[in-house]
Amino acid sequence: MGNIRLWSVYAVVGLSLAYFAYRHDLPLLPRSVLYPILGDKIYGVIGHAIDIFAILGTLFGVATSLGFGAMQVSSGISFLTGIADTQNMQVLYIIIIVALATISVALGLDKGIKALSNLNVVLAILLLAFILFLGNIAGLIRDYIQNIGYYLSTIVNQTFNLYAYNQDNQQWLKKWTLFYWGWWIAWSLFVGMFIAKVSKGRTIRQFIIDVLFIPVGFTFLWMTVFGNSAIEIVMTGKAQDLINAANNNIPVALFEFLQYFPFATILSTLAVCLVVTFFVTSADSGALVIDILATGNAQTSITVQRIAWSVLGGLLAISLILAGGLQALQSATIISAFPLLFILFLMAISLIKSLRLDYLRIKSIQTHSTVVQYIKADTSWQKRLAAIAAKPTKTQAIEFLQQVVTPAVLEVATEMQKNAINTEITKDDEHVQLIIRIQSGDDFVYSVMLRSYQTKADNDTYNRVEVLLGHSGQYYDIPSNKYPQY
Repeated sequence: MGNIRLWSVYAVVGLSLAYFAYRHDLPLLPRSVLYPILGDKIYGVIGHAIDIFAILGTLFGVATSLGFGAMQVSSGISFLTGIADTQNMQVLYIIIIVALATISVALGLDKGIKALSNLNVVLAILLLAFILFLGNIAGLIRDYIQNIGYYLSTIVNQTFNLYAYNQDNQQWLKKWTLFYWGWWIAWSLFVGMFIAKVSKGRTIRQFIIDVLFIPVGFTFLWMTVFGNSAIEIVMTGKAQDLINAANNNIPVALFEFLQYFPFATILSTLAVCLVVTFFVTSADSGALVIDILATGNAQTSITVQRIAWSVLGGLLAISLILAGGLQALQSATIISAFPLLFILFLMAISLIKSLRLDYLRIKSIQTHSTVVQYIKADTSWQKRLAAIAAKPTKTQAIEFLQQVVTPAVLEVATEMQKNAINTEITKDDEHVQLIIRIQSGDDFVYSVMLRSYQTKADNDTYNRVEVLLGHSGQYYDIPSNKYPQY
């Protein structure tokens, strides 16, 4: 399930959240992404509704994972110990997983969630390494390369394949493909929040490469090692138990598969531990994200509140298990994901709209910088050299700011107001700022401020008057005939 289609959903959400949080200084919340479309309405009822849908989608996504985790753990323990795999036992395992997740949430991000996540990664790599090195390693490497090639060559066909000419697969499509898409969408805001939190400082190119290709590459490796090993076992003609489990009891299939390897009991025990830690980390991190959404990304939150979200996810999972097992889990996931589908669509539109505006700003700045260079070209080379070597004092810089820059900015603002353009001016001795209010987008902010620098050669300081824009610093100096150093 960890393919490019899945991670492209997570990438859109994560990139949108990170872009508006770190580039536009908006709260790290789903509502913020729709600011270019909704404007200040994101702070009202519509914004609250968006975050509520995000909470519900994440809650149902976590509950579905807990339900599947309980079924997998119950099957594994039953396979290893003979304890009956019943609905009551599945409920018990949900309670245990939620209890562990609650402890993790109570301990906090570093001591609880981070430690468990690291343990989860170690266990996953151990199990993967065991199967890889105990199996046909040369064949698996060959299969890995071919699987990637086959996937890339069929990705378009498989993405749009709805089995329109193969009615026998329609039921499978409705039961599994639709369910997985619903599961991915329900998890998208949850995963996107985590990706966004660790992405500050990355470029968009770095973000897309890291999010799309690193997890997909690892997932291809995992699927190849386990999937192709299982295929090789089946092709020997001595794997009837594995075939029966895959057809009739999917949670048991993993443990039947492990019986064909040395140290089967150890591997099965490791697999059970991995399933437990995986779903514990899903539950505790899910509770943390839901708490962030519910508190409006507050810097601090009450521990009891995070615990309450963890417990609520467990209760919902138990309710779904008792209501109908696998079928109920699948239906709940699809229903909860449906409203989020429209939010994701609007997120993509909003992100594209903002990136286009950013592009226009950058082109405008480049044009302005070119004009500035032509203005400077009219000055003799001796004066330009003197300007480069000059070290203006703070008094000189403030004089230039107050006598040249501030009157010019005020004159521009006055002329704009005559043309019914909503502008505001803020100023003091060391800065002046022009704000142009834009109803359908971000306000344009033009600031000129005093900045001090220290030279490396003689440890001396000098001052410059620089321009900064609201969305990115543009540290160019302002040319002047009277004050050539600027």
